Amino acid sequence: MIVLNASIPIDPDSHETAVEAATELAERSREEDGVIDYRVALDIEDDATLRVFEQYEDDAAVQSHMGSDHFEAFQGRIPEFVAGDVELHRFDVSEKSRMM
Repeated sequence: MIVLNASIPIDPDSHETAVEAATELAERSREEDGVIDYRVALDIEDDATLRVFEQYEDDAAVQSHMGSDHFEAFQGRIPEFVAGDVELHRFDVSEKSRMM
């Protein structure tokens, strides 16, 4: 499994635009083959930061997502609301277990 985690700082004046764009991205992304889960949340300690948590079955699913129309549309909208550097981290996970 591959897990991606992104942090997107957003301009407070464009908060609604960012949430709308991210919500649409998440909804459409969850419909893709190979996507285990795709969630976007506002950071509870900093509501000017979007947190994106993505889980994929394999690298092919990641690449398919990155080439999807809805992902490219979201990428095109980022300049409308971003307020700093976007961070993206990838985790290659060999095992997952439930703790609670």
